[in-house]
Amino acid sequence: MLNASIREQFPILDQEINGHPLVYLDSAASSQKPIAVIEAIEDYYRRNHSNVHRGVHTLGTQATDAYEGARERVRSFIHAAVPEEIIFTRGTTTAINLVASSYGDANVGEGDEIVLTPMEHHANLIPWQQLAKRKGATLRYVELTPDGRVTLDAVQAVLSDRTKIVAMSHVSNVLGTINPIAEVARLAHEKGAVMVVDAAQSAPHRKLDVQALDCDFLAFSGHKMLGPTGIGVLYGKKQLLKNMEPVEFGGEMIDYVDLYESTWKDIPYRFEAGTPIIAGAVGLAAAIDFLEEIGLENVEAHERELASYAIEQMKTIEGIEIYGPEDRVGLVTFNLKDVHAHDLATVLDMQGIAVRAGHHCAQPLMRLLKQSSTARASFYLYNTKEEVDRFIEGLRQTKEYFNYEF
Repeated sequence: MLNASIREQFPILDQEINGHPLVYLDSAASSQKPIAVIEAIEDYYRRNHSNVHRGVHTLGTQATDAYEGARERVRSFIHAAVPEEIIFTRGTTTAINLVASSYGDANVGEGDEIVLTPMEHHANLIPWQQLAKRKGATLRYVELTPDGRVTLDAVQAVLSDRTKIVAMSHVSNVLGTINPIAEVARLAHEKGAVMVVDAAQSAPHRKLDVQALDCDFLAFSGHKMLGPTGIGVLYGKKQLLKNMEPVEFGGEMIDYVDLYESTWKDIPYRFEAGTPIIAGAVGLAAAIDFLEEIGLENVEAHERELASYAIEQMKTIEGIEIYGPEDRVGLVTFNLKDVHAHDLATVLDMQGIAVRAGHHCAQPLMRLLKQSSTARASFYLYNTKEEVDRFIEGLRQTKEYFNYEF
């Protein structure tokens, strides 16, 4: 287990909710921020703020150095080959939409196929639905095992010579399933398709190596990994990005502008129109520093231990149904029989315990589970075993609140 003193670095956690000490178990939706990240953003605005890439004055140079330094920090974090493969976006959603609109529109045609899974977050589903509608392409879905896993046999069953894109979450935000991305990428490449990875739920918790995964595109968000909101990353292989057209136009991304024609800068700048998310990039770099100082392998082990302990305790509570495979990341999605997930979450909140409730932006998966909504407890590096105990006690009190009987 990680040192409990880590929690002290997160000032928001030192408060009471409804008269109880806060137990924050919703990090899969958005993580809390350590002092180091908050101070890095504050210091940027206090001392170094300017626009980037344009001015020759000292503040402009300092801001540019901070912004491009953050790009290099992200490159190192995911083991990309060169900084040019890192594009800053508003988040995972924007990054995937960029790929669908730029690469997708140029490379997917009528009758082509896009392969997905039913476990995808809407951000890695709707952009491909819209692309298929625009181009007359077909969506094909990998069948999941009963416990919510992807097998290579199931992937092979839907791949064909018409497959152009395979888009898959690295980790399911509902089931906690860890998908075999490197192996799926190999199968996709054998068909001449590209592999797009939604890493929103893996980047905060486990080491990423895009070259080992051999994915063609990978997206993640800063706010789920201790960073600020409004900043995300799209990784793309250099040669693919160089052949892609921008989808936003304006300042910063241009090379030459005439009254009737314009040309674009090289990557990554052609995909970062306008004033970029400078403070967000600075905050993301500070978050990466914080995570790597602790060690992603230690973060992952800590969360898995908490989730395993939570599941063990939850199984002693009659009426709890848990979804997903045994091998999972640090989250648990569940329901309490005959109690709506929103009602369950509301009663837990009365006890100061924050969990997620709803369809988790994964409505097709909910229908596969035959549920309209579920509750989800997600753990991160600042959570403790004592908080899991409070969560379990909270579930027991919730049963009593509803006068729960079988």
